[in-house]
Amino acid sequence: MNLNDYIDILPEVQQALNENIPVVALESTIIFQGMPYPKNLECSANCEETIRSNGAVPATTAIIDGRIKVGVTKQDIDYMIEKNDVLKVSRRDLGQVVAGKKNGATTVASAVIIAELAGISIFATGGIGGVHRDVQNSYDVSADLPQISQSNVGVVCAGAKSILDIGFTLEYLETLGVPVIGYETSDFPAFFTRESGFRADYSMNSMEIAQMLKAKWDLGIRGGALIGCPVPVEFAMDKAVIDNAIEKALAEAELQHIHGKESTPFILGKVLEVTGGASLETNMQLVKNNCKIAAKIAMAYASL
Repeated sequence: MNLNDYIDILPEVQQALNENIPVVALESTIIFQGMPYPKNLECSANCEETIRSNGAVPATTAIIDGRIKVGVTKQDIDYMIEKNDVLKVSRRDLGQVVAGKKNGATTVASAVIIAELAGISIFATGGIGGVHRDVQNSYDVSADLPQISQSNVGVVCAGAKSILDIGFTLEYLETLGVPVIGYETSDFPAFFTRESGFRADYSMNSMEIAQMLKAKWDLGIRGGALIGCPVPVEFAMDKAVIDNAIEKALAEAELQHIHGKESTPFILGKVLEVTGGASLETNMQLVKNNCKIAAKIAMAYASL
């Protein structure tokens, strides 16, 4: 396969990869489906600036007119917003969107695939998808989980979104052989809150994570690792408040028969409504924090 047939790597990103300068990949659903305008653009800009200020190069992923972009410009984002036809692209959608020359925003699953194709080892996002709460009825398990187990990319997040069944999510990751790491904590975070009530497999700092990833991949053990970073204390939400908001949002989603890939943006939107906008600020701050930590891990990995 000739990657140039499908992928455009921003010159700044390609130069960084050539020179072993750390690069952090990002998804783009946060821009086009995850947050309201103009907070989405503010969050995207903050993420890229945070990565740069911590010594790495950001590479936001997207699909524009069927071309996979590893690193996007402001003009690229403006073009996609103007077109207003951006699809949410997970693993199953990637081939169809590329072949159909469509516009797409990458989820965790598709962004991780693209990061590995481009040679990027560290990826940052807000929270991963996982096992949904009524899995015994819906069989709804995010493609994020198996993809993390297949791609050699470290995924830095604020844990699994608290709208999910976090216990089942962690059990499934164990079955897939994905190491779950708490960033300098033994507690696995739950996106809006710092603790989920479940423990991570390991507590590690940036260099320890980089060393673990290198050893894992040097040994030929395919697949990534999940690094859970608690939201900074000053931006964490009260667990009772967020649990109440999620329960209301889940009930509304059930009434409207919203399932599958549409459920997460709908539920997060309802949580935003119920919390009077407080959850959006927490979301923006946790993503920024994840980008900071991802850059530190990428720096450590590049040094090895």
